Amino acid sequence: MRVILASSSPARATLLKNAGINFEVIVSDVDEDALWPSMQHLSPSEFTNQLAQLKAQAVAKSVEGEAIIIGADTMFFFKNQLFGKPLTEEVAKARLSQMQGSTGHLYTGHCVVHAPSAVAHSKVATATVEFATMSTRQIDDYVASQEPLNVAGSFTLDGLGAAFVQKVTGDAPAVIGLSLSTLRELVEQHGVSWTSLWKHATDQ
Repeated sequence: MRVILASSSPARATLLKNAGINFEVIVSDVDEDALWPSMQHLSPSEFTNQLAQLKAQAVAKSVEGEAIIIGADTMFFFKNQLFGKPLTEEVAKARLSQMQGSTGHLYTGHCVVHAPSAVAHSKVATATVEFATMSTRQIDDYVASQEPLNVAGSFTLDGLGAAFVQKVTGDAPAVIGLSLSTLRELVEQHGVSWTSLWKHATDQ
């Protein structure tokens, strides 16, 4: 069976590859920025869950034949604010200055859609992240690396930012971008064995 990742995230792709899954990438055309005004009232869990569903369903509509489509969305919740990708150095520096020495909560929504039936199952994985205290120089150097600009919350757990994460409580892979245990559960709700995807990978 084809497995399709509806995301351009290199971190999510690496997680799936390391899990032995053979997959394709088809990025959805869901415009998160355009949806933001109409979704601000949602809780972090509802927000990421809905975006994950929209991404997976959008890609599923364009797929022919049988496939499993994986959609995901990650947001960082800090002091009653939802932080997505900062995109600019100014925003990244401001957020990191706020977050350093503090604790926040990360939410990653997952949606697995079966094509062509369009049946969808979704779930949100969470983790609490505690940050080290960073000097102004360290924040400037980290932002200058460009790494935090395109990741939710302006930090990573699988790159340069990992040195400044003191502690993760909960689903650590979800902080990187995908909870593999959550994905396994959702895939198996479609009647597909997770280990059968390993066999598929070795047959290619």
